[in-house]
Amino acid sequence: MDYPRAGAHYPRSTGEFLAWFGTDEDCLDYLEWLRWPGGFACPHCGNAGGWRLADGRVECGDCSRRTSVTAGTIFDKTRTPLTVWFHACWLFATAKDGISAQYLQRALEIGSYQTAWAMLHRLRSALVRPGRGRLAGTVEADETFIGGEEHGLRGGRQPGKKVLTGTAVEIGEPKGIGRCRMAVLADASGASPGPFVAGSVEPGSRVITDGWVGYNGLAARGYAHERRNQKAAARRGQDPGELLPAVHRGLLAVQAVAAGHPPGQGRTGAPAGLPERVRLPVQPPPLAQPRNGVLPRPGTRRRARPGPLRRHPRHQEAAQQAAAATRHRPPAQPGPPSSGPALANR
Repeated sequence: MDYPRAGAHYPRSTGEFLAWFGTDEDCLDYLEWLRWPGGFACPHCGNAGGWRLADGRVECGDCSRRTSVTAGTIFDKTRTPLTVWFHACWLFATAKDGISAQYLQRALEIGSYQTAWAMLHRLRSALVRPGRGRLAGTVEADETFIGGEEHGLRGGRQPGKKVLTGTAVEIGEPKGIGRCRMAVLADASGASPGPFVAGSVEPGSRVITDGWVGYNGLAARGYAHERRNQKAAARRGQDPGELLPAVHRGLLAVQAVAAGHPPGQGRTGAPAGLPERVRLPVQPPPLAQPRNGVLPRPGTRRRARPGPLRRHPRHQEAAQQAAAATRHRPPAQPGPPSSGPALANR
């Protein structure tokens, strides 16, 4: 299986990125190659071939429905230039510690903080791979509140404006961590953690949690439940934070993701600000045609558009008539000198 390779399918450096995507047309060409590597195929009827319209959209030659290369993607119906979008994607993918909306706004000189935040939210939502399997093997599960400290609240599970988030992390063998699943929990009752674990972890797996009573029903759901009591660990002189090291590392990543979100978001806005599940790293899909086969030739700015796309017959006929009229137009005859006021020499 041919997987994407640096330098052939995507840039290997910032300099190569700037050379590939200098204009919005370059970005559209790249998106078109990714979406239709073998030429245009109508997403509605599957017909191969269509007409390219003046506004950049494509009209199917069979069903006459119109679409664009950005339809259904994170770039759909956006007024932000694609060069800015691609630069944001590059920063988002290459930053080791993640980026915030404020940093993105400052780095790309985006006029509105809300625009930068919305771009990051779209990019984070694209990390969710549909149809993936649940976690398996040994899994650590825990919950935490996202939203920072609030004055006047008592107790560890008083919500306030914060969002209760469940996290499950796969433990790799012999060491390390694997995939991660996150979801917004409805409340801190005992009925919330069970459905989250059941939707994120395969039955029969070993699930390690803290001593919260909300995890009491995991054994009845078919899991090998191992409970680690933090209070008992503290009495023994152990660090309670080291009982679940993998999931706590995942929760730190959640806090970093949430750091770029606008403040004051309540519980009703949590699902829009925090993806239900995130998996890192994301395995890119295989590509049918290498990028080096469609890169610009030396001395040219863009490659030729692939596929059986051509201009609509009405537009093509109008262009031919305009060209013929221009070709057979008689030369202009010199007229009498202008009688307007003469311009004074300065």
